Amino acid sequence: MTQADRWMLPDGIAEILPAGAVQVETLRRRLLDLYHCWGYELVIPPMLEFTESLLVGMGRDLDLSTFKVTDQISGRTLGIRADITPQTARIDAHSFPRAGANRLCYAGQVLHTRPRTAMGSRAPIQIGAELFGVDSLSGDIEVIFLMLESLQVAGIEDIYLDLGHVAIYRSLAEAAGLGDSEREELSALLQNKASADVYSWVSENISDSQVSGWLQALPSLAGGLDCLERAATQLAGAPQALLDALSDLQQVAEALGQRYPAVTLFFDLSEERGYDYETGLVFAAYTPGHGQALANGGRYNGIGAVFGRDRPATGFSSDLVALNTLGTSATPAEGAILAPEVSGPQGAGLWRAIDELRERGEVVIATLSDSAESDLHSRCDRELVFEGDSWVVKPRD
Repeated sequence: MTQADRWMLPDGIAEILPAGAVQVETLRRRLLDLYHCWGYELVIPPMLEFTESLLVGMGRDLDLSTFKVTDQISGRTLGIRADITPQTARIDAHSFPRAGANRLCYAGQVLHTRPRTAMGSRAPIQIGAELFGVDSLSGDIEVIFLMLESLQVAGIEDIYLDLGHVAIYRSLAEAAGLGDSEREELSALLQNKASADVYSWVSENISDSQVSGWLQALPSLAGGLDCLERAATQLAGAPQALLDALSDLQQVAEALGQRYPAVTLFFDLSEERGYDYETGLVFAAYTPGHGQALANGGRYNGIGAVFGRDRPATGFSSDLVALNTLGTSATPAEGAILAPEVSGPQGAGLWRAIDELRERGEVVIATLSDSAESDLHSRCDRELVFEGDSWVVKPRD
């Protein structure tokens, strides 16, 4: 390794320097304050856990995203979290059990073996909220509303909300009698929007003409509110779980139209985004000019069963750094006060003046005689000077 290589970071890993760090931290505090006002309580799960608890029941995709190491104390395998949602489910089920609704929120770094998108980070700061113990559609609506409020706090105004429901495809796959490998194969074609390939695959593998017609219609069932109207016609007679999913989407659209009329709605009835532990309504928010979701989430009932407490759940998460980069919620420029070196008979009074200023939230930088601090001093737009018998703050020349 050359000396230059020692300064390099792994692909997909980045550091945040002071100016950006202040903005990210300010946004983190604003969002957590928002969640607090909605009744969501903060939890701080550990960075790593035994894989038996971190990944049990979570599906293959999360397993592949998780870095694994050997615990030098127990000899067991540890996983470095790639998603905080399963950890909050464990907390709700085991560490912090509560009857009825349990609202939890979090903010922390996660680590992915590979970025989820071509230019994405492998170490995003995940922030989000989870609602446990509520199986009604009102819970999904509350979580979607809170996600949209989060984007507005970040200063993102032009929002496109993509809505889907995993029960639509899964109920049709069940009606067609597809095995696990066949479901995955057809699902991949649907996610790639390969309409011709979907039509051919269904024709070759499914003999029931009615079910075939439903599945072949899915790629075209995407768009605005008219998509739901077309689905009601083209999927008439489909399994009740699918019809219930369409009804849920219609009710969510009506609620969104009343409270967030400026948000553009898009429906994709073949959508199965995210991790494969999701079980119902799924959603993602986008903004023009950014190719990946700003925030996403969905319902994932049953996730607590592996911890001994089967609970309905829904939630969302976002990459805090991406929100900060794309948003316009800028942190006000912060000036600082330059204080002279503390020494001599006036030292005690100077310390009292410095302490009082810092208690009021001012940034006070003390001069150090044995170091050159011209760069730090350039931040200071004011200075502490001794006038008469007291220390006062005055503008710097």
